[in-house]
Amino acid sequence: MLTIGDIRLPVPVMLSPMAGVSDLPFRLITRSFGSPLAFTEMIDINAISHKDKRTTHMLSSSPDDRPLGVQFLGSSPSQIPLAMERLSGHVCDLIDFNAACPSPKVTRKGKGAALMKDPRMLRDILSALVRSTALPVAVKIRAGWDADSVNARDVALFARDAGISALFIHGRTRAQGYSGAVDYGVIREVKEALDIPVIASGDNLSVDRVRRMFAETGCDGVAIARGALGNPWIFRDVMSFFRDGTVPPGPDVAERAAVMKRHLDLSVSHWGEKRGVGIFHKFFIWYTRGLSGLRPLRDRAFRTGTKEGLIEVIDELAQRPAGRGMPSARARRVPVDPFTSNCLD
Repeated sequence: MLTIGDIRLPVPVMLSPMAGVSDLPFRLITRSFGSPLAFTEMIDINAISHKDKRTTHMLSSSPDDRPLGVQFLGSSPSQIPLAMERLSGHVCDLIDFNAACPSPKVTRKGKGAALMKDPRMLRDILSALVRSTALPVAVKIRAGWDADSVNARDVALFARDAGISALFIHGRTRAQGYSGAVDYGVIREVKEALDIPVIASGDNLSVDRVRRMFAETGCDGVAIARGALGNPWIFRDVMSFFRDGTVPPGPDVAERAAVMKRHLDLSVSHWGEKRGVGIFHKFFIWYTRGLSGLRPLRDRAFRTGTKEGLIEVIDELAQRPAGRGMPSARARRVPVDPFTSNCLD
């Protein structure tokens, strides 16, 4: 069990916030497969302070979408009080502050991973957050700005001093973005330096990768991001692994198609048909990744702008011969030994 503030998770895994991806429909799909905690897309503090309509919609939730974390992006402590006041009308259980986003359009404004270069400013922002809300506050950081400034441990200590309840760390530098090797050693250094939960991210793409993250870092939990794109089953698989060390059979084409239709329905209900279908196009690619001979269906999926048209394409997908182009559906047992005992609690 992982505890963050008063949030108790039966399994120490969660859906990481992803810009342009982790909207309410996607969160609900992953929760249906066992994700015990999920986050909104990254939200700029200025946007919520100005009551931006799109941001308000991004904060939409439902009774099945709990506990829910909101991830904020900002650059100054002065932005915090008004943003927290605006947030008070929305359902939320945890505040996460982003000091990890590597995007140049974010970092050039002194936000995201740029704060890795100014740990004292980050501490002041987090202190303002802790003072402004009764909710648990967390922060997401990176290994450092670049290979010459790997300072995650020092940044983590500044963040802890601000009174945060948990720390998320992506094991790459800002310069790496999402490429290159994850530095498991720097995550372990951060874990050993802190007495609050440390949640690790970076290449948690499968049960085996999750297992390795726990084994090599001693982290308290993992956040799954790209590993859930087109594969919400990863949460079911991790839950099964924690329960008895097995990974269940992967989905066949028919099951994949059924989940796609459910996701499409949620997307259209949430965003309206035009935008909901447009957003789902990228999910169609992710759900069908690994299947062979799909170019004609993908082309048709992208040409259609209606829910009915997409359902027709998905129904054709479901009629493909069972197992064609799909990963093996056999259950397998994963060794439990690499996990440390605290990760199994």
